[in-house]
Amino acid sequence: MDVSVSVLAAGVAATSAPLIFAALGETLTEKAGVINLSLDGAILLSAMTGFVTAKATGSVWPGFAAAAVTGMTVAFVLSGIGIWLGQSQVAVGFALTFLCRDLAYFLGSPYSRTPGPQLLAVPIPVLADLPFIGPILFNHSQIVYASFALIPLLWYFMFNSRQGLILRSVGENPEGCWARGIPPKRTQTIYTALGGALIGLAGAAYSLAVKPGWGRPQGCEGIGWIALALVIFGGWHPLRVALGAYIFGMLQIAGILFQEIFPAIPSQIFQVAPFPLMIFALVIIHLSRNKKDTTGFRIIALLSGTPPMALGKTHEQE
Repeated sequence: MDVSVSVLAAGVAATSAPLIFAALGETLTEKAGVINLSLDGAILLSAMTGFVTAKATGSVWPGFAAAAVTGMTVAFVLSGIGIWLGQSQVAVGFALTFLCRDLAYFLGSPYSRTPGPQLLAVPIPVLADLPFIGPILFNHSQIVYASFALIPLLWYFMFNSRQGLILRSVGENPEGCWARGIPPKRTQTIYTALGGALIGLAGAAYSLAVKPGWGRPQGCEGIGWIALALVIFGGWHPLRVALGAYIFGMLQIAGILFQEIFPAIPSQIFQVAPFPLMIFALVIIHLSRNKKDTTGFRIIALLSGTPPMALGKTHEQE
């Protein structure tokens, strides 16, 4: 297989798919005006729950279901305290991140480094044999195919359906929605829970497909913060968020290949390189919003977006 093909295929399979679930789940939540900073801990807890459930049942599918319920449960806790009790969503999210992380490692300790079921690649007949595009798109596990489908489905839902319009309206102007008879808090709770379910699936994708197994440190630790950055990078638009996830995945896989090409350079440099590059991209996007008179910044500004007006704000119903 050509090197470029292997890089693309591995990038999609190894890192991008679960990152897409997490980032799009957060996009759905933030479009409703809620900040969920519990991603990193929720992904870890869901990864542990998914692996343990799959090991106990002997099937990966109950594991994915348990992980989705775990992510949804964490989101409900955030909703109850942050939306209904009116406490700081940022503070609650931070607290849940560390709580979920510690719970994951504590409860999952007996299952550390033990074998369990995992999701294998399922090549699509005929399509997987196509030159170049076959290995990239049609030779993966079901969770990767599901991530492919999720991108256009979420885009269509947000921008071409009545419920998507309600979702975006609540995120922009909850007071106006309340005046029109749309309950903002209930709407935010629903979409925070749905976003949490997608985040839970991201956790299971790591422990049951991408990096099978459970242990400390888990391979998905820290990925929640990258998902949060991708939402900003993509301007709260599902297509651009997914593009950012693929770019980040390619950078991670390219770093592995560069370790072989440049053995004299410490491997840690290639491992951490995608993270400062993501920070650099966020800085450029921020500058582009303030310097739209420059051609280069103007182009970047068109690719970026603005956050929902009511993001992180508590709506007090009169």
